Amino acid sequence: MTDHLTHDLMNALVDGELTSAQLADANQHLASCPSCTSYALHQSLLKSATAKAGQRYQPPPDLKERLARLTAREDSQLQARVSSPSQGSSPRRTWGYGSVGWAAAAVLLVASASMILIQRAAQRNETATVERAALVTEVFDQHVATLAGNMAPQVVSTDRHTVKPWFQGKIPFSFNLPQSLPSDTTLEGANLAYLRNQPVAELLFSIGKHRVSVFLRQKSGSAEGNEWANEQSGFHVREFSTNDLEIVAVSDVDPARLAELLTAIKTAQTGEPQQSK
Repeated sequence: MTDHLTHDLMNALVDGELTSAQLADANQHLASCPSCTSYALHQSLLKSATAKAGQRYQPPPDLKERLARLTAREDSQLQARVSSPSQGSSPRRTWGYGSVGWAAAAVLLVASASMILIQRAAQRNETATVERAALVTEVFDQHVATLAGNMAPQVVSTDRHTVKPWFQGKIPFSFNLPQSLPSDTTLEGANLAYLRNQPVAELLFSIGKHRVSVFLRQKSGSAEGNEWANEQSGFHVREFSTNDLEIVAVSDVDPARLAELLTAIKTAQTGEPQQSK
């Protein structure tokens, strides 16, 4: 296999539905493709986390029985009052007494609905955590592979007017490079890479003697996400998003220096004027 594993084939692999021949071919491909290997791990972790989250929050097992008893009791009391009304009672008061029980039932129903909402929110949060962990692992692996391979970038240039046009037709989005970079920071070149089996731009920078990989990919959601930070084996991983892009950077440089570079890149995407350094 030379191409990446298809989405359907990857799902079948995670679900254990491949034939022996398909499994052998898939394993052979995974042995030489870090991108597909990372994605397969991501899918497996996501499936496991979703299954666990689905069992985490459950309505009380006796909730349905309690509601049935409460309803039956209120119906019985209402029928008794209608059949033998007490002196001075009125239909309004009789209905008022019954409404107390129905209010209690409504409270229980609201509580049950709240539990369901909590369960769904927990599932979304856990899914996001698993996806983020898989992303951190993937960008870390690709950055380390770039360092270990000691290979020249696919496009070698310090000129943003050379690097950006090189990606035309290779990725389904566009991006901007900063007009100026922080002190002691240099654009070294770029590679066409893959995250989550999607083409991304890997921009390569140096800050002093430290190397930085910045991955730009097309945004999958609609709202601008929050920035987050993570650590992996002594490397710092930082992520932020704009209206159109998700940008992830990894390096062992000081976090403050890395933040300066990311600020310059983010400013370039938003079109805000940059201060020359």
